[in-house]
Amino acid sequence: MDLLQNNFSTFLQGFGYTLLSSIIALVASLILGTFFAILQILPQKWVQKVGNIYVQVFRNIPLLIITFFFFLVVAKLIPMNGFTAGTIALSLYTSAFIAETVRAGILSVNSGQMEGARANGLSFWQAMQHIVLPQAFKIALPSLGNQFINLVKNSSILAFVGGLDLMYQGNMVAANTFDTFGTYIIVALFYLVITLPLSYYMQHLERKLKHAA
Repeated sequence: MDLLQNNFSTFLQGFGYTLLSSIIALVASLILGTFFAILQILPQKWVQKVGNIYVQVFRNIPLLIITFFFFLVVAKLIPMNGFTAGTIALSLYTSAFIAETVRAGILSVNSGQMEGARANGLSFWQAMQHIVLPQAFKIALPSLGNQFINLVKNSSILAFVGGLDLMYQGNMVAANTFDTFGTYIIVALFYLVITLPLSYYMQHLERKLKHAA
C-alpha cells in the first residue's frame, strides 16, 4: 500500500496513457479490420489479394518489430513519439486478426441474404452495411471480445518505445524503488481494471444478443 500511495500519480498517468492507446487502437483496428475483411470477399481477384497481403503481413510479423519500424524508421520521415508509434503499430497488428474474425463472420451469413438485398435494389455496400455486417458481428462477437482484451494487454508494447503507458511507468517505479514484485502486482491490478469490465461487458452483450434472437 505504501508503494501504491507513494507512486499513485505515476501509476495513474500510465493507466491513462494505456487506456487512451487502447481506445484509439480498438476503434482504428475495428474499422481497418472490417474494411480489409470486406476486401477479401469481393469478387475482384486483385482486390482480394490486397486484403490477403495486408492480413498475412501484419498477422505474421511480431508486434514488437512493427512498433520498432514505426518508432525508428517511419518517425524519421514523419515525426512521432513513442505513444503514437506504438498505438499505430497496435492498431495495424490487431486489425489483421479482426479482419480474419469479421471475414469468417461474413462468410457464415447465408449468401442468399446478400442476393436478396441486391435483387431489391440495394448496392453491395448498402447490403453489407445494413444486412450482412450486423449479423456477421453478432456471430463473431465472442472472438472480437477476445481480440479487444488481447489488444489492451498488447498495449504494454508501448513501454519499449517510451510510450509512457502503464508498463513503462511500472518499469520506472521498479527501477527507483527496487521493489519489482510489488510494482508489477500493482501494474497487473491496473490492467485488470480495464480488462475485467471489458470481458464482463462482452459476455453481457453476447447473452443479450442471444436472447434477442
